[in-house]
Amino acid sequence: MDSCTYPLPPHGVHKIPLDQLDTRPDTEIDHEIAHPGPVQDDKNVWFFWHSGYETMHPYTKRNIRAWYRRLSKQGWVIRVLNRQPHSPLNVSNFLDVQDPSIFPQAFIDGTIGGHHIAQHTSDLVRFPLLATYGGVYADVGLLMIGDLDRLWRETVANPDSAKEVISFRFEEIGLTNYFLCARRNTPFFERCHRLFLKLWEGKTSTEGMWKSPLLKGVPVLESPKGFEQDGRSYSQEEASHILTDYITQGQVISLVLGLVDEEGGWNGPEYAAQNIYAMDYMVGSQLINEMTAWNGPRAFELMSLSLPGQGEKESEDQQKAREIVEACLSRSFAFKLAHGLILAILGDTLGSLWRRHEGSDDVPNTYAHWLRYGILHWTQDEIPPALDFGPFEPFKTGPLLSE
Repeated sequence: MDSCTYPLPPHGVHKIPLDQLDTRPDTEIDHEIAHPGPVQDDKNVWFFWHSGYETMHPYTKRNIRAWYRRLSKQGWVIRVLNRQPHSPLNVSNFLDVQDPSIFPQAFIDGTIGGHHIAQHTSDLVRFPLLATYGGVYADVGLLMIGDLDRLWRETVANPDSAKEVISFRFEEIGLTNYFLCARRNTPFFERCHRLFLKLWEGKTSTEGMWKSPLLKGVPVLESPKGFEQDGRSYSQEEASHILTDYITQGQVISLVLGLVDEEGGWNGPEYAAQNIYAMDYMVGSQLINEMTAWNGPRAFELMSLSLPGQGEKESEDQQKAREIVEACLSRSFAFKLAHGLILAILGDTLGSLWRRHEGSDDVPNTYAHWLRYGILHWTQDEIPPALDFGPFEPFKTGPLLSE
């Protein structure tokens, strides 16, 4: 654990009592993460890394350790599932990987293809894990900042609350798939899972899913520009289709939110308004990007700066970096480090640069280290507000799997 001295917590943030944190050395935390107990209730945090936690990049290991240190003493079990033979954390030890009602044939046969095999594999385990066991599914690149346990207790775990799902609201009718939270057997994720399976029927990748009749009405995601990959140039329109395919799981979520299926007893707009606790996507999980105009190298430059020494005047860049850290710690519920296809479109991100410059996120007395310190030792006084899903016209009326 760190012993650095940083400025006091910003307004709206307070220190977590040490007895609520697991302060053991990293090696002991790593052992616990590699040997979690059996599923006993809904307080599960699920991650996926195809080759296992042991092979993860150091900066994402630090992410997972922070989740463990913050949550394990509150009854949460952290698991990083994988697809490694003989591993106790192989997905097959939690879900029947031969069952076509759980996984598409490409997953069963190991024939998933395309540029983003690991990402698509992780997408395919999210819905069934949440439907079967409940808890949280998060990407390994998600820095958890807010008080997850309190939010859980006051919403989905509160019998007096109508809320069944927690996530970040994306666009007008959508949720981010990098943070999904619910109790087991939630009807929303059961429907999302069935639709996602249907889209994967006969497929080995998500290519072309953007134009599936099953998703008719859901807007295509707009890429800000075209890009080049493997020696080929893609126009902005082509990039939008590729991006939409890449985030097909998000399209599925939007369709289910925008579905009215009287025969199946489902009213998505009504469910969204009453049963989903949807936090603001930008402030809640993208604030560093917003404050640096989505300029990854600039974010990396600022977060790599050292804090001013005693008696030194704060520079303009140090002031900007401080404002970012204080804003994240006081206003954001999380921060999503971006990887994958987004790199081809936008270029380097803070996450990709932390990966390339190993250890750069963990240099004492830098703003990156201060952010990590604050994430671990401090928490917010209040839970983040939920956005209202106002009345909206459904994308689709009729059975879930009808075209």
